[in-house]
Amino acid sequence: MAKKLMQGNEAVARGVYEAGGHVVSSYPGTPSTEITEFISKYDEIYSEWAPNEKVALEVACGAAIGGARAFTAMKHVGLNVAADPLFSMSYIGANGGLVIAVADDQGMHSSQDEQDSRHYARAAKVPMLEPTSSAECLSYIKLAFELSEQHDTPMFVRLSTRISHSHSIVETSERKETQVKDYTKNMQKNVTMPAMARLMHKRVEERLIKFADYAETSGINTVEMNETKIGIITAGVAYQYAKEALPNASFLKLGMTFPMPVNMIKDFAAKVDKLYVIEELEPIIELHCKANGINVIGKDLFPLCGEINANMIRKLILGENTELFTLDQTAPIRPPVLCPSCPHRPVFYLLNKLKMAVTGDIGCYTLGALPPLDSMDTCICMGGAITVLHGMEKARGPEFAKKSVCVIGDSTFMHSGMTGLVNMVYASTSSTVMILDNAITGMTGHQHNPTTGFTIKDKPAPQVDLAELCKALGVKNVVTVDPFDIKKLEEVIKTETAREELSVIIAKSPCALLKSRPPQPAVKTDNEKCVGCRMCMKIGCPAISMNDKKMNVDSTICTGCKLCIQICKLGAISV
Repeated sequence: MAKKLMQGNEAVARGVYEAGGHVVSSYPGTPSTEITEFISKYDEIYSEWAPNEKVALEVACGAAIGGARAFTAMKHVGLNVAADPLFSMSYIGANGGLVIAVADDQGMHSSQDEQDSRHYARAAKVPMLEPTSSAECLSYIKLAFELSEQHDTPMFVRLSTRISHSHSIVETSERKETQVKDYTKNMQKNVTMPAMARLMHKRVEERLIKFADYAETSGINTVEMNETKIGIITAGVAYQYAKEALPNASFLKLGMTFPMPVNMIKDFAAKVDKLYVIEELEPIIELHCKANGINVIGKDLFPLCGEINANMIRKLILGENTELFTLDQTAPIRPPVLCPSCPHRPVFYLLNKLKMAVTGDIGCYTLGALPPLDSMDTCICMGGAITVLHGMEKARGPEFAKKSVCVIGDSTFMHSGMTGLVNMVYASTSSTVMILDNAITGMTGHQHNPTTGFTIKDKPAPQVDLAELCKALGVKNVVTVDPFDIKKLEEVIKTETAREELSVIIAKSPCALLKSRPPQPAVKTDNEKCVGCRMCMKIGCPAISMNDKKMNVDSTICTGCKLCIQICKLGAISV
């Protein structure tokens, strides 16, 4: 046994290791990404980055059916992608243990929407555990594997941005080696044809009855009786906020948020004068209580949107305002921005200049929607750039295609862009697809994907050639161009968008933060030649500013991409 300060995601990884996990497949998505990165450090576990969450869960399903302890991690919107196999596996169950960690992003720190994954637990009828600390992250993962095998079911462990990324003390132990179970053919159990699935559904309902009893008696849900004036029912990170705000209140902490106990909640409610439910996002616990005749105060008081905090709880329940230390000056606004030398910058600069309609996707390049680039019209979901552009062309006609493009990253194209491109080929569209290939999965912190030529353990792997792949999918016109050759890039965009048939432009240049792309010397400015026209400001480079109506380059962050040199027509910038 050893005590260690651990991030929640690291503790989840440690839990998979200590539980004797065998196979892990995931797709990176903040706030869940680090889980699989930490797992990759354990050589006893096979781990991989899958092209998307659906593939990842299916790999884990196959491993579990094959008798191994299998695990996958994803963020809340990734669970949407993985929903199809999820619902079927709820019926099939698990031979080896199958655990799914899903990290919700309350407050949308790095996501396109807020989503409460407890809805999926209820809809798919898959039991869900919800830890409140790094220590529980580790112990709940181990428990989830045990429950999965004992009850022949997938198991959810729900995290949040704060639980995933905060640190607390964890007590580690040695790995428990587990044997891969025998596999035998069993069509009645593993094939979800209607005749078999009808029987499977009955087993799911019987399983939930057992878990409902488990929620009442196992100790996974705990009562902390203190003063009885105020009682709190809560779970996950909200428990930490509530404990900080109301240390003298009585608590019912739910470690299992599906299914939830009934009698335990009724007994707790009878012991307190006033009962509150404190939960982030949806009123899942609150509605469960009210459906069982338990009077609680929840979303009438607390917000449906965003995060809760201790100060909010103290104010809403006690009417107390916490005094905060404030400064006379407000901090300057720091919106997210593309890095210096980002290869996406010249693409968006030109799309703005050419007044193109641009359907976008999920990635670093989504920042192209912000000033001064102002170059992205839509962003819905992973892979949506291609299909949305196709739909817009079909709605507005082929002339629209000549003044529009879509942009999608290399990793996102592998995730869910290929099928959209096939649809374009099949439907004889004349749109232009731009794949922004920066040689890595950038937004989530530089994870490999099938186009990079390396595995999660940085070992060489077969490398998908995007140009050849697009041709194999039926695209006749595929052009690869360096986005920093801005004259050539503009020529290619004009040529390909003018075509009467589908084309793909691959803007290929590595991410500025990759070690394989060492920085070049910073550029220099000539104040005598600079007339303050601000043309260089249109590229939105954080290294460039105006000082006394003259362009200034911060040499501490400029990495010498020379884009500004090509923009300046007066020769005021040089190497």
